[in-house]
Amino acid sequence: MIARLKGLVDAVGTDTAVIDVNGVGYLVHASSRTLAQMGQGDAVALFIETHVREDHIHLYGFLRADEQDWFRLLTTVQGVGAKVALAMLSALTGDMLLQAIAAGDKAAICRAPGVGPKLAQRILHELKDKVGALALGPVAAAGVKETVGVAAKPDAGDASQDLLRDAASALVNLGYTPSEALGAVSRAAQASEDVLTLEALIRAGLAELAPGDQRRGA
Repeated sequence: MIARLKGLVDAVGTDTAVIDVNGVGYLVHASSRTLAQMGQGDAVALFIETHVREDHIHLYGFLRADEQDWFRLLTTVQGVGAKVALAMLSALTGDMLLQAIAAGDKAAICRAPGVGPKLAQRILHELKDKVGALALGPVAAAGVKETVGVAAKPDAGDASQDLLRDAASALVNLGYTPSEALGAVSRAAQASEDVLTLEALIRAGLAELAPGDQRRGA
């Protein structure tokens, strides 16, 4: 099995690239985001997912380990093959996928070619708990960072994603599950037209969860 390739980019196509490793050209399938970062003659090191079938061997390449993790996770969903998983990773970054799944945002998932409403709903249903635990595991263990007063909006980059994780971590520490916490703060961030601080996002997340608390207490 091939797990990693390091060589020179020989050619870049619409959905594949040829990587020259010591004179041997390997055809690698990749997302458009990955391919856009490679040019002919570039030196690259790719994480490789090898799929072996009776009639072919396909290599799927990733510049980042987290993109490979998302590819593996997405292909666990029934109806999501390698082609659809790469289409999703072309349309959405890992953080965008994380927020969409946590918030139950079916429209965002449907942005990927080949993903209709039924498949999007299946993805949301099957991955909600998995991505919540995956995203918040390290954060919950470390506790909430000292970022009160730092403001961000959804999709504003790494800082906003860190803010979402910190707010969700605070809710996990209050007894909510990772999927509940991340879903609540993601919905709150999407619904707000204002720039939110960590404290405000935690309060808004609690407000999102309040109806559930009232039902449990009824």
